[in-house]
Amino acid sequence: MTINSDKKSKRLNYPSGSKWEDIVGYSRAVKVGNTIEIAGTTAVDEKGIIHGLNDPYLQTKYILEKIEKYLQKAGAKIEHVVRTRMFVTNINHWEEIGRAHGEFFKTIKPAASMLEIKRLIDPELLIEIEVTAIIS
Repeated sequence: MTINSDKKSKRLNYPSGSKWEDIVGYSRAVKVGNTIEIAGTTAVDEKGIIHGLNDPYLQTKYILEKIEKYLQKAGAKIEHVVRTRMFVTNINHWEEIGRAHGEFFKTIKPAASMLEIKRLIDPELLIEIEVTAIIS
């Protein structure tokens, strides 16, 4: 579902329904023209349940599946992703995270960053991912 369409800028917001969106003031995805930005996404479902507890591979996989759904809502495919940003709480998990990322992007090979950060909003969250997609 799209809301907040601004015909002048051709901007479409795709909310997830998360309570945090109104509190913080953001959308899960924003499409302007042929560019789609997906906000930082974690392994939390719409009921607030964290998937893949203590497993960076499973959290990464869940997040990328979630991102793929929002890309589809915005008219894109995973193949349109040109950039990923991975924020991880323990860089030693890079191989497990990289393996899951590689399963989605092995042939696409977007520009990618993996950055270790101090923590995420919940200590059980191990990774947060943002993506940029361009529909060509």
